[in-house]
Amino acid sequence: MNRKSVFRKQQLRFMTLNLLAFSVIFTIFGFIIFNQVQSTLFSKTDEGMMNFKEMMVENPFREKRIPPNREEQPRRPDSRGPNPNPRIIVLDWNENGEIVNEDQIGTLLYENHFDNYTVDAENLNTFTNITFDEAYTFRYLLFEDENPSDEVAYTQLLVNIDPEQTIIENFGRLLIVCSLIFIILSISASYYLSKKMMKPIIQSWNKQAEFVENASHELRTPLTIIQNKLELMLTAPHEKIMNKFENIALSLSETRRLSKLTSDLLTLARADSAELQLSKQTIPIDSFISNTTAPYKEIAESQDKYLWLDLNSNMNMEADESRIHQLLVILLDNALKYTEEKDSVGVKTYLEDQKVVIEVSDTGVGIKEENIPHIFDRFYREDKARSRETGGMGLGLSIAQWIVASHSGTISVLPNKRQGTIFKVKLPK
Repeated sequence: MNRKSVFRKQQLRFMTLNLLAFSVIFTIFGFIIFNQVQSTLFSKTDEGMMNFKEMMVENPFREKRIPPNREEQPRRPDSRGPNPNPRIIVLDWNENGEIVNEDQIGTLLYENHFDNYTVDAENLNTFTNITFDEAYTFRYLLFEDENPSDEVAYTQLLVNIDPEQTIIENFGRLLIVCSLIFIILSISASYYLSKKMMKPIIQSWNKQAEFVENASHELRTPLTIIQNKLELMLTAPHEKIMNKFENIALSLSETRRLSKLTSDLLTLARADSAELQLSKQTIPIDSFISNTTAPYKEIAESQDKYLWLDLNSNMNMEADESRIHQLLVILLDNALKYTEEKDSVGVKTYLEDQKVVIEVSDTGVGIKEENIPHIFDRFYREDKARSRETGGMGLGLSIAQWIVASHSGTISVLPNKRQGTIFKVKLPK
């Protein structure tokens, strides 16, 4: 299975998961909204029937089933609830399942809707919907009559809910249309998000492949040199060591280079896996830099170069001493490698934005502006021929960047005003 098919399969999996997540969320959201709208529409109707029921229970006389008007009986200050809903129809049923208040209902209404209607006594004290003639929908509340002096066994309160039902049906259709639109949008959004999710995976894959390729190349070169020199020495087993001095020296040089490369690769691998832990302690930054750079002053003098210090950060910093030392070594090594005789290398410290700033500058060949964004990439070398001569492998600045980032700092590259390069490191105190 090639790389493209793997990426395509993974992207399809991400797209499916995103679409499923969107669908589940929207389905739950639509269900909640639909039920909320439905319950809100029926709440007023149900409340009106409950008030009517309470009024009828309090007034058990059959001739007073219809609420008295203001002229017959003034409303008491402590009477419960508002006047009953005028939409309510009252049906009184006897034990035989017959309507006994046909006169109060009205002949036309009775003959058109309730003539063949039978009561279902199982739905007591429950709000229930029923449809007449497949055209009119009513909501009713059925309860037992508590007055033993009349022939009424059950009382049924009905309210026509056609307007509410129309609203619910229209809202349901609207939800279906919105769902179809949402499915189309979800597919587009899922495809877009899956592509966005695949980007870091593809970048990581490409970086890993490039890293393995570059590491293999860097490891192959010194191993090939060592193997060739040793095989050459085996062709003359009786030769004296002094006659093979150059071969031995070159093999040792490549061995040291190989050892440093594997050490750097191990450092970066552990950094990527977050295996490396910092051991922070209080460091007097100026005196620490002064001690670290002391050996490099002698190296600079031996190369007819000048190393100067301008330390203006007389304070302490919480950091990993060994890693900050490694950072300075990397920057100073680079500065000395890419400077010529009579050039200068400087280390400067000061405070900026409540952070410690360490600048390592040189007056060497500098870095081309178009190459600056790539100098922290692993195995990147601006001048590969010269890097081979100086022993560079393009890992030092990657390690330097990791050290700075692990201390929550930043590292940047600036062109020197005169000539060369300035590496600016900002670290929290």
